[in-house]
Amino acid sequence: MEYPVKKGERLILAIERAGGAGTGVAVVEGLAVLVEGALPGERVEAEITQVQPRYAAARVLRVLDAAPGRADPPCPVYAACGGCRMQFMDYAAHLNALGEGVKQTFRRVAGLTDFALLPPLGMDDPWRYRNKAVYRAGMAEDGPRLGFVARGTHRLVAATDCLLQSPQARSVARAVEAWMRAQRIPPYDERTGRGLLRHLCVRTNSRGQTMAVLVAARENLPNTAALAAALRAEVPGLSSVILNVNSRRTQEILGPRNRLIWGQDRLEEELLGLKFSLSPLSFFQVNTRQAERLYAQAAEFSGLDGGEVAVDAYCGAGAIGMVLARRARRVLGIEIVPDAVRDARDNAKANGIDNVEFLLGACEAVLPRLVQDGLRPEVVVLDPPRKGCEEAVLSAAANSGPARIVYVSCNPATLARDAGRLAGLGYALKKVQPVDMFPWTGEVECVALIQRAEP
Repeated sequence: MEYPVKKGERLILAIERAGGAGTGVAVVEGLAVLVEGALPGERVEAEITQVQPRYAAARVLRVLDAAPGRADPPCPVYAACGGCRMQFMDYAAHLNALGEGVKQTFRRVAGLTDFALLPPLGMDDPWRYRNKAVYRAGMAEDGPRLGFVARGTHRLVAATDCLLQSPQARSVARAVEAWMRAQRIPPYDERTGRGLLRHLCVRTNSRGQTMAVLVAARENLPNTAALAAALRAEVPGLSSVILNVNSRRTQEILGPRNRLIWGQDRLEEELLGLKFSLSPLSFFQVNTRQAERLYAQAAEFSGLDGGEVAVDAYCGAGAIGMVLARRARRVLGIEIVPDAVRDARDNAKANGIDNVEFLLGACEAVLPRLVQDGLRPEVVVLDPPRKGCEEAVLSAAANSGPARIVYVSCNPATLARDAGRLAGLGYALKKVQPVDMFPWTGEVECVALIQRAEP
């Protein structure tokens, strides 16, 4: 089959519209070309990187005519690092691109256009927002280093600072990297399974307290007492140093075992007035300020007034369920991860919330069983992983007959797919609220209001 463009070809392209996160769309003889690093209204020189039957992909080589929203990326490793895709635009253009990407995704994936797409909720200051940093250990030309992974590769980009991470994370990373060099700690090599230090994870809370977690392939990490002393000297507010052991040949970052080296074994955090106790293995949204807006929006869409039963499916550590419990008569949370269920139960107890129950099990097994046994909630909240909901979960949610389904998603494509499936089960998509949870990365969280259709 002949295409109007070829891989490796260089073209001058006029960008007609936004194509989603970090891309603009040009059209060549009827074929859409998604150009990474381009803004609507620009003229660019680009190289074709991929050709498919329905579209082609390209990357910007040179900007010939820049759009007003273009900006110089402030991060010194932006071009090499895989974490951010959108620092080449200002924040207003960034938010506009997120909203446009959500709109196009719903239309492309599920043909959904008849709903209210609200403007993305952005941040007053979209920098240094992450409360959790993950550095990878690797070997560079000048010795062991910490850093991030280049997009689409396993190559280390050495950097102890990131403009999305907290200053505390930077201080911990610099101290750990100096310790690695002084103690000659070999970084782990995922290809051979040799080496010792795999990752460094740093958690911070809103009070400035910091948890440092060293992820090692074996438990015999040498001279950790010296490291703890160095961290205490370098990092104000350090609350703990923990060794996490991950001996498995896996892409997962954390292993199942933790050993406290110094300090407290958990970090306390607050969100919407609720207290959370976080271990190294606990799930918690990485952007506390935006998580509050996300959960508040989910609670608003739920429409609860105090007398209803609500289900929080894929409840994790129970944050949404506890927010809903303030407005509902009873909340049932369902989660497959045992540690998360334990955290959820402990968090509810610590907050004095007694009208929420957390059930351990797969949502696709537990929810259908509850519905078969007569559960009829007024509201079902779905907050699945990126892959979206299983068919059994969607069917059970619809069969339980709630007036409203509130869907929280980190992946607009699977949200659109599942909203389309629910449309076939008698539920109509009404509103979608994007939330910029991860500024500059191209990722976006969404909260969708899906209502039972009128007969």
